[in-house]
Amino acid sequence: MKWLCVMLTKKIGCHLWALSAVISKQGKIFPYPYIDHRMLSGYKTENNIKDCYRLLKLQEGCSLNDVRNSFRNLAKQYHPDSGSITADSATFRQIEEAYRAVLSDVAKKMKSIEREEEEEDKFKSKAPQHRQYLSFEGVGFGTPSQRERQYMQFRVDRAADQVMEYRKQKFESQYSINTMIAKEVRQSKKVKITQAIERLVEDLIQESMAKGDFDNLSGKGKPLQKFSHCPHIDPMTHNLNRILIDNGYQPEWILMQKEIRETIEELRKNIVTSRNKLGEPMTPGGKKQWSQICEQLREDIKKLNKRINDFNLIVPILNRQMVHFNADKEIARAQKTYETQKKQNSIEVDTKINEQENGKMFMLKSSFLKWINLRLK
Repeated sequence: MKWLCVMLTKKIGCHLWALSAVISKQGKIFPYPYIDHRMLSGYKTENNIKDCYRLLKLQEGCSLNDVRNSFRNLAKQYHPDSGSITADSATFRQIEEAYRAVLSDVAKKMKSIEREEEEEDKFKSKAPQHRQYLSFEGVGFGTPSQRERQYMQFRVDRAADQVMEYRKQKFESQYSINTMIAKEVRQSKKVKITQAIERLVEDLIQESMAKGDFDNLSGKGKPLQKFSHCPHIDPMTHNLNRILIDNGYQPEWILMQKEIRETIEELRKNIVTSRNKLGEPMTPGGKKQWSQICEQLREDIKKLNKRINDFNLIVPILNRQMVHFNADKEIARAQKTYETQKKQNSIEVDTKINEQENGKMFMLKSSFLKWINLRLK
């Protein structure tokens, strides 16, 4: 009976110690179980700390987590109740003693390191205050290790804020793009509706004009009234405008616009006339003359474009501005006009020939019918 009690006491003690080996994340060491295992083992650890490290398969200078993980792995192999093939109670007691010794040694080293840091902090506190915050971007307070942890947390928070700001900007840009697209769609629909209404009104006006609805309007054939009485117009401005219009005054930009239109029409007419004179096909001399005419047109178009630049600088309405003329397009246009006129002329000639032939046939038929009528009589 006494032997059974001793065995149960050993096993219960081993289980309690295995549970006490599980360390919390905060790094606190649980107290030893109430059974003192050093009384159950004859392994001396005071003078064999290197053997303890070797037994746990560790090196000096390791951390507490390394010690705990090594002991946990060895306990799975050598604990009597682990069910492993290598389970051995004597070996496990030695590992347990070595584990306690290594834990004590690591704790002493950590305390000595903390004491050294505190001494360094005492010496650093004598330095100017701002020198303590030259590292870690001036973030945190306390010992260097504490400030390092605080700085790492600060970097994590800053990275999270940057990610959130990036996502926010991305959503805002996407929303602005969608808003612009929707606005453009609405504008295009509005333009289409306006154009459709204008076409409808124009068609109704043309239809009414074709029916003669505008023939009997009051005031038809009479001159338009130049000025209508408006109480919002200054009388002096009204009289000055009336005097200017009665004397044929026109703004400079209107005169310049008229001049540009007349010049381009004259150039187009002259080049078409020159092309008609050369005929088809052109001789070598005609080709040389045509190239000279084209070169002269390019010079005239260049001067006209300079005139257009001057016009665009003084025109008061933006949508009244004019674009430059292209000499190559004008030459192609003249060639196309010449070909069209040539086709029309050929069609007219063919039509005249057909009309003449039809007239001759009609005369022959009429004379033949007369001859037959005379013969029948």
